[in-house]
Formats: sequence, structure tokens, C-alpha cells
Amino acid sequence: MLQLNDLQPQDGSKKRKRRVGRGTSSGWGKTCGRGHKGQKSRSGGTKGLRFEGGQTPLYRRLPKRGFKNYPFKKEYSVINVSDLNQYDGEVNKEMLKVAGLLKILGTGEIKKALTVKADKFSESAKKKIEAAGGKCLT
Repeated sequence: MLQLNDLQPQDGSKKRKRRVGRGTSSGWGKTCGRGHKGQKSRSGGTKGLRFEGGQTPLYRRLPKRGFKNYPFKKEYSVINVSDLNQYDGEVNKEMLKVAGLLKILGTGEIKKALTVKADKFSESAKKKIEAAGGKCLT
């Protein structure tokens, strides 16, 4: 019967790690298969993928294009006017459970007079909320 303590890997499936620098009789002594002297014989002796022999690398030769706005970009959580119908009285971020900036868009219809507090309103949303008798507060 096969037991856990009897398990062994199949013959030839496990290869031993080459141990270099353990004397000349091992075949991997002295220079340990690295040849003689030079940068590649040293530990850590490579310049990296982007190194081009001292020539100005490609990523520095090419012109930088465009404007990167990511440090200044504002991300808004979007809510439509039709979603506000389920609330009464005053609506704010805490009621909508929104973290960060809140923007109200004008998709759908609003049937109640609500006071809505948000960071930004679209023009159509503002018109619909005020037409229903509500207020838009920023």
C-alpha cells in the first residue's frame, strides 16, 4: 500500500543545482565557467536592457509629445436625475454614499422638488431640478 512517507519523485525528474567554484576537479572551479576577466565575469556584470553601449538610448532620443494631465485630473462619481426620485427633501453625498467628487447628469426625469448638494451639475440636470421646483447647491 502507498503511503505519504514512501513518495519519491520519479527518477530523472529532479536535477541537482550546479555548484561552481568548488575546485578544479569539479570542472567548474577557478573562473566558474565565466571565462577570464571583463565585465561579464563579475557578479552583477550587466548594464541592463536599455543600455546601448554608451550611445544616447532610444527613449532619450525620441521627442516627448503631448501633455499629461493625470496629476490634475478630477474623477467624478456620476448620478442621473432619474435616480434622485427615490429620495425626499435634501439629497447630499452622504445619502448617495459617494466618496470623492459627485456630478449630477440630466438623464431621465425628476418628479419631486429636491434640494441637491453636489460638486458639479450638467446644464440639463440643473434645468430639470429647478423646473421641478428644487434647488442645486454646490
